[in-house]
Amino acid sequence: MNKIKVLCVDDSALIRNILTKIVNQQPDMEMVATALDPIIARDLIKQHNPDVLTLDVEMPRMDGLDFLERLMRLRPMPVIMVSSLTSKGSDITLSALELGAVDFVTKPQMGLQEGMMQYSELMADKIRTAAKAHIRRREGQIAAPKIINSPLVGSEKIIAIGASTGGTEAIRHVLMPMPASCPGIVIAQHMPPGFTRSFAERLDKICQITVKEAEDGERVLPGHAYIAPGGRHMELCRSGANYHVRLNDLPPVNRHRPSVDMLLQSVAESAGKNAVGAILTGMGYDGARGLLELHQTGAKTLAQSEKTCVVYGMPREAVLLNAVDEIVDLDQIAQTILKNIVGQARRI
Repeated sequence: MNKIKVLCVDDSALIRNILTKIVNQQPDMEMVATALDPIIARDLIKQHNPDVLTLDVEMPRMDGLDFLERLMRLRPMPVIMVSSLTSKGSDITLSALELGAVDFVTKPQMGLQEGMMQYSELMADKIRTAAKAHIRRREGQIAAPKIINSPLVGSEKIIAIGASTGGTEAIRHVLMPMPASCPGIVIAQHMPPGFTRSFAERLDKICQITVKEAEDGERVLPGHAYIAPGGRHMELCRSGANYHVRLNDLPPVNRHRPSVDMLLQSVAESAGKNAVGAILTGMGYDGARGLLELHQTGAKTLAQSEKTCVVYGMPREAVLLNAVDEIVDLDQIAQTILKNIVGQARRI
């Protein structure tokens, strides 16, 4: 079996050493080279032809974003950003995902041995996922999708979305065409604490609907999207005629918190056939069982198509469980969701 070739670009010798140790401890991967800045990295990429690049956000001579933008135009490859957990770092990281980075990790926190073991497992998993990712050449600025015209529907309707690797960009593609008249939307995107607020704020600036990080107990309103906070589970609950979100700190489900399964199972229980559920790009199987439960209530269920996924893992698992009514290309998901919502309203 050929090992996954990894190249690390980071100006910190400590981080380079830690990542090298993590990678070389794995039986299926090796660190072929490290570089302290993107200028050195360019020659090393030509020399070693790595499968995955780990890239620091802030570096001397050329920052990570400038390098990533050029790389995705000239030699697209799977890139994992290694980010500092700051407001500036989270914003730059989200920009990197827009430019085509597959995923990101925060820089390791020095200290407990147990924490480093978990970080090593996380890093290795992300490298394995990135090595399988479908990377597309970036051709300049992507045009904003047009807002879809849709009639008003009852407040009992709800849209639920789950995603993981590649999901930040997929969610952006789904939310941007949504009209202000759309039903409330609840979203679980696998993301660590400290990033979901920035993610929601960025989407809120470019979408017609209001996008926000969910708060415990708040009412779900039409024309609003609620993103589960990183590190917390989110559930939908019903109180009379209204939906609310409930946050909790229960243990991870399928190794994730927030968990797509937990969100979709709560939507199945609270909204049933009044919901439309969608599983987008992502590694693993979180969400497949929840989508099946939603499907069994009579709700419409969608999965993103393999050809438009960065990683066709979660959608594939949902399809294999027979939990999916329609497999849809990313640029048609918003329209398909609204078509099904309107169709439900007409049948009632």
